[in-house]
Amino acid sequence: MMLRIEHLGIAVRNLQQANRLFEALLGTASYKEESVEREKVTTSFFKVGGSKIELVEASDSESPIAKFIEKKGEGIHHVAFEVEDIRTAMDRLKEQGFELLSDEPKSGADNKLICFLHPKSTNGVLVEICQEIR
Repeated sequence: MMLRIEHLGIAVRNLQQANRLFEALLGTASYKEESVEREKVTTSFFKVGGSKIELVEASDSESPIAKFIEKKGEGIHHVAFEVEDIRTAMDRLKEQGFELLSDEPKSGADNKLICFLHPKSTNGVLVEICQEIR
């Protein structure tokens, strides 16, 4: 079961410019910037009520974010849902026919275990499920 929308991931070309834009838009500063080397990205997080906005910039031209921006431009990249137990959620989703992009959860930004679902199994939306690392 999905507990809530944890964050919306937005692909950006320039993280510092995007930070300034979202600080003005949301009226609050980013609370965290983090590099995720394995995914070849740098992220910045904003709190919005009970949810978050994650700005994601490619740190390498071969990163999935760089390829996404090249193909589709800047914009919403994914929707992340918080789950209580990511392995249980992954098993349930796989049993229901969703295509997972990894067999095991990965370590992600903001102290999370993550797994993405292929957009072809979710009406064209890249979905991330995430669990707080305890």
